[in-house]
Amino acid sequence: MLRDSDPPERQIEKLQRINEALVGRLERIQEQRGPSYALTRTAAVLEREVMARNRDLEAALTDLARTNTELARARESADEANRAKSRFLRAASHDLLQPLSAARLFLSHLAELSPMPDQQALLSHLTETIESAEELIRALSDIARLDSRNFAMNPGPVAIGRLFRRLIIDMQPQAAARGIDLRFVASAVTVESDPVYLRQIAQNLIGNALKYTSGRRVLVGLRRDGDHVWLEVLDEGPGIALRDQERIFNEFERLSRSQQAGHGLGLSIVQRACQQLGHRLELRSEPGRGSCFRVALPVMRRIEGAVPPGAQALPVRATIPLAGRRVLVIENDDAMRRAFSFLLNGWGMEVSATSEIATARRFARAQAPDVVLSDYRLDDGETGFQALDLLEADLGHSLPALIVSAETAEFIHAEAGNRPVEVLTKPVAEHELRRGLAFAIQNHIRQGGSG
Repeated sequence: MLRDSDPPERQIEKLQRINEALVGRLERIQEQRGPSYALTRTAAVLEREVMARNRDLEAALTDLARTNTELARARESADEANRAKSRFLRAASHDLLQPLSAARLFLSHLAELSPMPDQQALLSHLTETIESAEELIRALSDIARLDSRNFAMNPGPVAIGRLFRRLIIDMQPQAAARGIDLRFVASAVTVESDPVYLRQIAQNLIGNALKYTSGRRVLVGLRRDGDHVWLEVLDEGPGIALRDQERIFNEFERLSRSQQAGHGLGLSIVQRACQQLGHRLELRSEPGRGSCFRVALPVMRRIEGAVPPGAQALPVRATIPLAGRRVLVIENDDAMRRAFSFLLNGWGMEVSATSEIATARRFARAQAPDVVLSDYRLDDGETGFQALDLLEADLGHSLPALIVSAETAEFIHAEAGNRPVEVLTKPVAEHELRRGLAFAIQNHIRQGGSG
């Protein structure tokens, strides 16, 4: 402690000691505070870095949210465009098939009236051209339906024996025209699938084999493999190289140089239908050794007497003559109605034709028809099934009937319910119409109706 009585030297000495003590204390404080201070500075720097990175992350998340919103809008626009495309194709297919179907029936009637060979050749070329256009329109409609968001399959038991009998009816004319021996291996197996689309899958695979094979035989049959079977279509064609076996299923893809008409859409439809049904689709082929297209189908316990929806068990041939029988035609399209009348009159049938249900009921009360041929969609929202119900109520008994429409086969069969009617989808060939009418009458007789 400094005292006033201390001499100056003493005071200076004390001050030096005090200064040294203070300096020592400051150094000790600084040493103690050093690590903590450095940590505080480091924490401050890191905090600033974290805040900066958070701002960058928030900006990135905002950009991502904006991008996701734009993608969602783009996806919705694409989905809406796809739905619009499907609606357009379905509507356009219906409207385009009407005049084409009428033209085809007119050509069939004209062919019956034209004995000259050169005229027959010209009519044959015209018919082939119309058939090619019909095939393209129907294929595009099938693709649009299979790609539709609202598309739904109706799986159930399918008796392969019945399926093969229908395929014989469908495909033998094409095989005979090409001079190909089309053979089916009989089977009593029942599988689970959509009966309408399984038939279409088989038709496309067989049709593809008939068009492009360079051999003289096509074989269709089943091969067992555990709890499922393979539906196989084998041909003696040129075969398909491994590098081409994937793109053969693309739309409008044709590898063959065959002169047969085709648009390269059949296998694309098969692939889409198999994907919708959950059926595995395989191709086994080597150049020069033919091809085997096959579809895996789950096996079901055989149900005796069960008839799957949309796949009635019909005989291969109908023996009922049509000449002299009365047919009531209900068709709201003028061209189709005239085409039906010309063709049916040419077969010797007595034809009454109208576009209205009320007029059809007057015709039927005046003279009951032997068979009814009706379009499904009539004017004012009425349908062929409604017309048939009213006609049968007026007459007090059932009538053999054939419903013809540009609607899909599965839709018409679903609408038919338990009605024992035949269904044909437009475009209708002459032999299909003749067979359909004969089947309708024959089945009606078998079920106890009058012939």
